[in-house]
Amino acid sequence: MINGDRPDRRSILTHRKKDNGVKEFLQDLRVQRWDDHRYYHHSRINQTLHLISAISFLLAYALVFSDPAMAALVAWLVSMLTRQSGHFFFEPKGYDEINQATHEYKEDIKVGYNLQRKVVLMAIWALSPLLLVWQQDLFGLIEPHADWRGFVHNVGLMWLAVGVGGLIFRVLQLFALKDVRTGLVWASKILTDPFHDIMLYHKAPLYLLRGQLLDPGHRAG
Repeated sequence: MINGDRPDRRSILTHRKKDNGVKEFLQDLRVQRWDDHRYYHHSRINQTLHLISAISFLLAYALVFSDPAMAALVAWLVSMLTRQSGHFFFEPKGYDEINQATHEYKEDIKVGYNLQRKVVLMAIWALSPLLLVWQQDLFGLIEPHADWRGFVHNVGLMWLAVGVGGLIFRVLQLFALKDVRTGLVWASKILTDPFHDIMLYHKAPLYLLRGQLLDPGHRAG
C-alpha cells in the first residue's frame, strides 16, 4: 500500500472524537429527558395536558414560518398554559416515593426552568402587553398598532421575543453554571419536547379515562 492510500491517523482520531462527542451529547439528552419525565410527570392529567401542549406546539412550529405572531399566540395561550397548568396544579408536590426524592431536591437539581423560575417567566409573559400600552412602537422596534387586531399582532411578536429570550437566557445561564454542552443539550431537549411528549403521552388520556391518576411506570427508566 502506498502512502497515499493509507488513512490519515489524525483524521481517524478526529472522526472518533466527533463520534464520541455525538454519543455523549445524545446520552446527556436521554438523561435530561428521563429525569424530566420521572421527576415531573407523574400525574396522568399533567401528561394529558402535555399531549395537548405538544400538538399545539407543532402547530405553532408550522405557523412560525408564515405568521410568527400567530405562532407565538398559539404557543403561549394554548401550549404554555396547558403545559404549565399541569405542573402547577396537578403534579404532586410531596415526597416522591418512587424516586426517593423530596420536591425541594427535584427543584434544586432541575436543569431547565423549575417552578420558581417558571413563575418569573410566566409573570414576564403576562405583564409584557402592558409595555405595548405604554410604548406602542416598543421604542421604535415595531410598527404601532392602529386597532385591536394590530395590538394582538404586536402582542404576539412580543411574546415570540419573550419565548426566544427565555430560551437563550437559560442556555447562557447553563453555560456559566455548568458547561456549554449542558446548555446545548437542554436547548435541544426543549425544542424537540413536542415530538417526544407525543410519543410518551399519547396514551395518557386513555389511562385517565380508566381512572388512573398517577403513572405507575416511572421505575422503568
